[in-house]
Amino acid sequence: MTVDVARPGFSTTVEALRLRRWRLGPGQPALVTDQFGAEEFNLIVDDRSDVHIGSKDGRFYLGWFPTGRSGTDGEGWRLSVTGTATVPGYHVSFDIETPAEIVAATMARVLATSWPV
Repeated sequence: MTVDVARPGFSTTVEALRLRRWRLGPGQPALVTDQFGAEEFNLIVDDRSDVHIGSKDGRFYLGWFPTGRSGTDGEGWRLSVTGTATVPGYHVSFDIETPAEIVAATMARVLATSWPV
């Protein structure tokens, strides 16, 4: 993109304004859930077909809610990591239409930054 700072206003090139294609739709949730092995994680599928994955130590949770998490406005994925006495935990959520590739990349990074104590 080219910006001419000598003149007031905004300028750009036609190429920079070209439309792009973006991945849309939920995709394949197995891209996410297949990252979790039974030796370190528990997996539960409940009566609503929601999938719950928790670490054996209980500090990590990932929920997949294909039709949306109850009580939310379309939350499809919920990641929570419990903090410690000195460092707070965090949570991340994605809606039901977030592509599984994006959620899978997030989970891969979260798993890569964890280690056994």
